[in-house]
Order: sequence, then structure tokens, then C-alpha cells
Amino acid sequence: MNRKMITLSRVIKTGMVNFVRNAWLAIAAMAVMVVTLTIVLFSLITNATFANTIAQITDKIDISVYLKDDVSTKERTELVDNLKDLPNVKAVTYLSKDQVLENYKKQNAGNEALLSAVSSTDNPLPATIQVKPRDLNKIQDIKDYLSKPNNLKLQSDDPSYSGDRKAAIDKITHATNILRQVGIFAVLMFTIISVLIIFNTIQMTIFNRRDELTIMRLLGASTWYIRGPFVVENIIYGIFSAIVSILLIKILFVLASSALQASSLGLLDINYAATYFNAHLLVLLTIQLGVGILIGAASSIVATRRYLKFKTK
Repeated sequence: MNRKMITLSRVIKTGMVNFVRNAWLAIAAMAVMVVTLTIVLFSLITNATFANTIAQITDKIDISVYLKDDVSTKERTELVDNLKDLPNVKAVTYLSKDQVLENYKKQNAGNEALLSAVSSTDNPLPATIQVKPRDLNKIQDIKDYLSKPNNLKLQSDDPSYSGDRKAAIDKITHATNILRQVGIFAVLMFTIISVLIIFNTIQMTIFNRRDELTIMRLLGASTWYIRGPFVVENIIYGIFSAIVSILLIKILFVLASSALQASSLGLLDINYAATYFNAHLLVLLTIQLGVGILIGAASSIVATRRYLKFKTK
């Protein structure tokens, strides 16, 4: 056990020495890995930001069901209870005629013409049931239920909801899907480029050290002992690239917050994105390190198997 630990420490030390020795060769590989990891990080933050924007808008959308004045308390209570039992219903709120009138007055406090059209003694506004959906993509299920004959006879007008907000959510969802697809494509493309550059770096390193590796093999060095330093070296690439990508995004947020002096950039809420980044910094750093180490280790293992196979069994 002690011998294995000594061998492992020597492999790690050799990998670190090779990293310093091949610093100029490593710059190209690390640069592309930084771009790859930055795209991964940006995609994670953007998806979280868009999800928060959708949640905020969705929370403001509800379906308004207008009841006739002659609807009994029993019929109204039964309708409210049945709506609460629907899978896509998050919350149901009943507003009496007086409450609807009070809300109407508050919303139109500065418009005397509209306020003069209604009064407490002659209230033309109907009692309303406000239904808050869970998923706007399944809002048709609620509409279908309200369109049943026994429910239609209780309603004075057709149900309504804010179409503008629904359209906004559709646009954000569409933008999120496109961004996700572009992000996946970009990550895959730059990952392939990173692997190819790492392959080329390892090939050049093996060529430069071919005599040294041959002597090590003749002296009885194991395959793992020869390949190990290359794996360690490329894992260091991944670690440094992950740290650099985190620092780049941090700097971008600092510059954006000071230069834009705004809370949003189109659909992207800069303030929330920065807050999310700071709140989940350790998690994001762990993900970046994991992806960087995976790319470095996997590519180096494959590369050494390919370029060292003529030297080792």
C-alpha cells in the first residue's frame, strides 16, 4: 500500500513538472477549454435566469371566470372546489361583487370617467373566480372544463386571461429552447476542438520525450506509470481552465452591472443572473471542475492509448 502511494505521488509530481515544462504547448489547449467551460457556465446561468423570468410572469397570470348574479352559494362553492381539484390548477380565489368593485376603483383611481360609471348601489361588475394555472402549456385543460354545459350556465361571460403575458412567456420559452440548442452545439464543437488540441499536445510531448519514455520502458516502468503523468497534466489543464472561466464570468458581471446600469438586457435579467451566480458559486465551480477534469482526463487517456501503444503493451 505504501509503495502504491509513493508511485502515485511520483506520477502526480511528474505530471505537475510536465505541466510547467510544457506551459507553452498547454496554452492553446487551455484556451479552448476555457471557451468550452465558459459556454457551459453561461448556458447554466442563462437557463436559470430565463426560468426565473418565466416563473415571475406565470405567477401574474390567472384565468378570470365571471359568475352570474343568480348563482347560488352552493353552486359557486362546488365550482371552486372542482377547479381546485384540477391537476393544472395552482390556486383558486373567489372575489365577491363588492371585492371586484373595490379592486376596480383602486385600479382606476385616476380615471373619473370610469369611476363614475360604477357605484356601490349599482354595481354592474360580476363576482369573479380567479384561477392560477401551474403550466401555461396545459391551460387548455382548464378552459375545456369551464366550457362544459353545467359550468357555462353559471358564467355571465367567457373566461379571460392576459394574452400578452402568455405571448411573452411563449417568446421566452422559445428563446430558452434556441439558446439551449445553440449552447449544446457550441459545447460539443469546442469540446471536440479541445480534445483534438490535447491530442496534438500529447503527441508533440511524446515525440519530444520519445527517448526518455523508451528508457523508462526498458527499465521496467509500467504502462500506468508512463501514461499517468500525461493524465495528471491534462487534469491540471481542466482545473486551471475551470477557475479561469469562473473568473471571466465574474468579471463580465462586474463590467455589465457598472456599464449597463440596468436590471435587464432584453429577456436576460442581469441582476438576477449575477445574484444566481454569486449564490451558487461553489456549485457552479464544482460543475466546471468536474467537466474540465473529465475532458482533460478522458482525452489524455484516449490519446496516450493511441500514441503510446507502439511503446507499451
